[in-house]
Amino acid sequence: MVSGENRFHPGIKPKGKLFGTMRRDQHMKRSAAEIIREYGPFPGVDRVNGVTYDGRQVWFATGDRLIAFDPASEKTLRAIDVASHAGTAFDGQHLYQIAEDRIQKIDPDTGRVLATIPAPDGGGAGLAWAEGTLWVGQHRNRKIHQVDPQTGTILRTIESNRFVTGVTWVDGELWHGTMEGDESDVRRIDPQTGEVLERLDMPPGVSVSGLESDGGDQFFCGGGSSGKLRAVRRPRRGSAAGGATPSKPARK
Repeated sequence: MVSGENRFHPGIKPKGKLFGTMRRDQHMKRSAAEIIREYGPFPGVDRVNGVTYDGRQVWFATGDRLIAFDPASEKTLRAIDVASHAGTAFDGQHLYQIAEDRIQKIDPDTGRVLATIPAPDGGGAGLAWAEGTLWVGQHRNRKIHQVDPQTGTILRTIESNRFVTGVTWVDGELWHGTMEGDESDVRRIDPQTGEVLERLDMPPGVSVSGLESDGGDQFFCGGGSSGKLRAVRRPRRGSAAGGATPSKPARK
C-alpha cells in the first residue's frame, strides 16, 4: 500500500521515539464504509494480501504472485512470480513486497528482485511508501513502523489497540486497516499522537487485508481469503491536516 512522498507532517518527534498509542477518542468520526465497487474473484486467486496502486493499475499480492489489473475495466494486465505474503507498496518507480521476514524491492517491468532488507521483528502485514520511507503495519504486534528502505532500520513507531493490516498515506493523512474476529474497519489516525480521528466500519464478515489510496477519493481494500478487492469511498473534507502535499507518485 502506498501514497505520495513527503506526506508526513513536519516537526514530528525525533526518530526512534515511540510517539503514540492509538486510542478511541470521544470526538472520533464514525460511519459505515461506502463500498463503491467490488473486484474479483480472480482466476487462480485464493487470497489477496497486500495492495498498491501505481497511478494506472492496481497491484495485489496473492502469496506467490503479484498481479496487476485495470481498475476501470477489471482486466488483468500482467503478473510477476514472486513471494508475496503480505503488504505491497510503490515508490513511483519500484514495487516493495513483504515476503515473510524480508522486504523485497522489485522492478515492475522485469519482475527482478533488486534488493532485500529485513522486515521488523514480528514480520509485517501492511506496507506503504511516504516521505521517502517505508511504513510497515504489524498485525499481531499492533504497530506501525517507519522504516529506512535502504537498511530496514526502524525510524519511528506508532502503537495500536487493534490488529493492523494495510497502511496508506494520502494528502497528509495516515490511514490503516484493521481486522479482528469478524470485524474490520479503515481508520484515520493522528500520525503524531496515534489518536483515532475517523473510522469507516466495513460490513460484518467483510475483511480488510491490504489498503491503498488512489490519491483521490477512494481506497482499494484487499479482501483477504475472499480473493476479492473493494473500492471504498474516502470521506470528503475541506482540507487535509498539515496543509498542501505533493500529488501521489505516478508511474515513471
